[in-house]
Amino acid sequence: MNPGKKLRSYGLFIAGKDIEGDGWVYTVSAKSLLEDVFTSVSLKRTLEKDADSDAAEHPYVIGRCAIADDAAIDLATEAAAAAAPGWAAVPLERRIRLGSLFREELLRREDEFVEMLVAESHPVKLARWELSCLLQVYSEESIRWYAQQMHTEFEDRGRRLIVRRQPDGVVAFNPPQNAPAPSAALAVLAMMAGNAVVVRAPRSIALSTLWVLRDVAAPLLDEVGAPPGTLNVVCANPKQTLDRWITSPLIDDIFYIGGSQEGLRFQEQCVAHGKKPILELAGNDGIIVWKDADLGYAAEAITESFYGSGQICMVPNYVLAHPDIADDLIAEVRRKVADVRPGYPDQEDVLLSPVRRTERFFGLLDRALEQGAELVTGGLRTELDGTPSETGVFLQPTVLRVDGMSTAREHEVVRHETFFPLLPIVVAEPDTDEVLLDRFLDFVNSNEYGLRNSLWAKDETVVDTFVQRVVNGGLLKVNDSHIGFLPYLPSHGGTGLTGGVFGEANYPMLKTSHVQGISIARDVSPHETVFGG
Repeated sequence: MNPGKKLRSYGLFIAGKDIEGDGWVYTVSAKSLLEDVFTSVSLKRTLEKDADSDAAEHPYVIGRCAIADDAAIDLATEAAAAAAPGWAAVPLERRIRLGSLFREELLRREDEFVEMLVAESHPVKLARWELSCLLQVYSEESIRWYAQQMHTEFEDRGRRLIVRRQPDGVVAFNPPQNAPAPSAALAVLAMMAGNAVVVRAPRSIALSTLWVLRDVAAPLLDEVGAPPGTLNVVCANPKQTLDRWITSPLIDDIFYIGGSQEGLRFQEQCVAHGKKPILELAGNDGIIVWKDADLGYAAEAITESFYGSGQICMVPNYVLAHPDIADDLIAEVRRKVADVRPGYPDQEDVLLSPVRRTERFFGLLDRALEQGAELVTGGLRTELDGTPSETGVFLQPTVLRVDGMSTAREHEVVRHETFFPLLPIVVAEPDTDEVLLDRFLDFVNSNEYGLRNSLWAKDETVVDTFVQRVVNGGLLKVNDSHIGFLPYLPSHGGTGLTGGVFGEANYPMLKTSHVQGISIARDVSPHETVFGG
């Protein structure tokens, strides 16, 4: 944000109105946290005690959001429940138009979207990547496909047959702290399905969520004739909000994004209270590199592991390498990793983000080395300029070599998501290609998580075998960016510890609706239908 720019101020958005809350939370620029942590923290504390303080004029302070109490959380739910029947009755064609309008508005306000995310510590390159996700999710190709899934008709022996999806009702969204605005923007898909929504903006990082929903999406709902209450946004404590959603008879679905252990416990609560859990949990994505892969491109995809310092659920978390090319691949990765650097988030060539709690990173690294892993590169804290330092807030991109596929999952860094810039490259034991192919597939399919998988190979037999036999995960990419987004294909979703019991590729418009079949007959004898003509 530019110094001197008017402070953004958002109330609670309920039933189409901006409502006062119970105090404020303030957002200070990410740059301030790198330049002067003490001042930025002091400003927030001062303003949260006294909203009229002159501290609001400080250039580090960029916005504030009102805090919801229990009554406001319930009011938002009630507003959504009141709006849901009327919005569901609106023709699908008009609801679908909301997605096209949203995309047009995002394109028009692209610079503002990026600016908002950069202010919240997202490197500018990654902010543009996050925007690219939404542009593909709401592309005309994707929207046409959603419409086909939502309503299809057939003719059969004097009958008009309809297979359609109907909205679930009221959908509550709980976006994560690492990417709240792009995740919250998926709520537009739930509204396109005919649902009314309530979104919780994370208290610690609420500004971008309020901006994308209140300033970008809300005016579009007026344009398509949605009733007030179709969209509601509150900034509130997570446990406080989720507890009320779980017990509310007015909430039908809860879209939960968070860690696997917490998410699976939350799933049980949802089912016990008759609610549909839609889970986006941890990922432990793998990239498989076969012996004939283009190693330069494969290494480019592998370095995506370090974007945002690995604090993105859909980046690669481990690599499985064919033994014939392992040494060359590791050397190529080491060269490319050198270009992934720290810095201020508004600098074009920066891809690393600060990591505040590093104890677990060093614990994982130390245990892996004790178990026999080899440090290829990295392993230290660094300052803004990349200089190693005991007090640096960045971590070097760190690559480990783990020899032996059979024992690889004894390493926690291989078995589980780490959420750090820490990547193990597992080198398989030498064997025949036929045996290795089977073992690679078993390794992928036995992963406890299931978000994304990637394969790098030229042999068509290998590619076809992977496409046919990989059942784990919501997305399989072949010879492509691991994190890049495409029309038609899902941006999120997966199996196992990623998506829970009901896990699969996550199309929010489909996940927040249910299938219904309809037959409309003309001059048909019920007796003949049952017993035959």
